[in-house]
Amino acid sequence: MLFAVERRRQHWWNGKWGRIARRDVILTQDDVTGHFWVEAREGGAEGSRMRQEYDCEPDALRYIARLTADNPVDRWRRMPGE
Repeated sequence: MLFAVERRRQHWWNGKWGRIARRDVILTQDDVTGHFWVEAREGGAEGSRMRQEYDCEPDALRYIARLTADNPVDRWRRMPGE
């Protein structure tokens, strides 16, 4: 039996606390395929989420840049320890 293992590479959040306002973007890499996954969450761990697969890290990072683009409401920051 094979288990797919995804390793967290980077994590960003919009600097807001609470279920309604919090947004996160997480970049992981699949150890088996080498593909990168971008997960965008709204509302914390119990909120809605969307996942997108990419063949290479630069493409995934370009998508993340669009998701975290500066706007007057959110102040995106990279989480420490990633």
